Amino acid sequence: MEGKTVYSFGNREADGNASMKAVLGGKGAGLAEMTRIGLPVPSGFTISTSVCENYYKNGRKYSDSVKKEVEEALKLLERRAGKKLGDKDDPLLVSVRSGAAISMPGMLETILNLGLTDESVEGLAKKTNNRRFALDAYRRFIMMYGSTAKDIERKKFDEILDEIKEKDTRKRLGRPKSEAISDTDVNEEELSELITEYKILYKKEIKEDFPQSPVEQLWGAISAVFNSWMSAKAVKYREVEHIVGLKGTAVNVMQMVFGNKGRTSGTGVCFTRDPNSGKNEFYGEYLFNAQGEDVVAGIRTPIKLDEFAKEDSASYKELCNVREILEKHYRDMQDVEF
Repeated sequence: MEGKTVYSFGNREADGNASMKAVLGGKGAGLAEMTRIGLPVPSGFTISTSVCENYYKNGRKYSDSVKKEVEEALKLLERRAGKKLGDKDDPLLVSVRSGAAISMPGMLETILNLGLTDESVEGLAKKTNNRRFALDAYRRFIMMYGSTAKDIERKKFDEILDEIKEKDTRKRLGRPKSEAISDTDVNEEELSELITEYKILYKKEIKEDFPQSPVEQLWGAISAVFNSWMSAKAVKYREVEHIVGLKGTAVNVMQMVFGNKGRTSGTGVCFTRDPNSGKNEFYGEYLFNAQGEDVVAGIRTPIKLDEFAKEDSASYKELCNVREILEKHYRDMQDVEF
């Protein structure tokens, strides 16, 4: 019988804390601690590193007790969020992220917008009164799930997107070939076509339809994160960096916060001080109307924080408040994704 393996957090309560990096990974321990000190962390749960260790010991399978704990943690998350995962009218969507005790940048996997299906995407569109946003979230999810959980080459998804941007978007906008077409230029109709093409690619590669059960999606994503622990690039990274003695990665499942709802939302990365000089200056970058992957993928040019402050002073003020709380609590410079 395994001990406790799933640790919930939300509404200023957390099962874990900052001292539990070996169990929860760096990200999971950070999320638990930030929840405890009252920061606006979305609710979720962390599946511990011991589950990763046992996943490999048991031939990439989960024990019944782990399945039950995840089921209970999901129910608690749904109660806290006031929504059900993948509900057809008002869906709870989640992100599924890795997080080892020692940071391994870019080595492990992330899946966003999980819980979207052909039905729930329509519910999200109606609930937010923003169909373009809902379709954009769904196309991102199919691409991430297909490339991460099912090993479909990412390039194949990118080629389909590029083809639609050239064939449809450029023509509609009357843009010359010399001018780039951004992902944000693609409209509802074109996103709808893109989703259809992505699902055709998925079926061709995997020989089955894109999963329409949110619970099946969730376990597929959890396994994708655990599988990434033993990917060739992750194994090589640990070897080069002399990282030894870790049980594996944890998995963090959290309620989605959307940065791609238009100019009133976005995503960024920052340091509470200048990481180059240590000066007490807020340092970072921000992208309006984007999700986290857009910042790290380098597909669009972000703006500096002082520009963000001019464009959205209320959000910037809130971010400054978070900066102050973090530095006072940890008594050191922090790097933050928001």
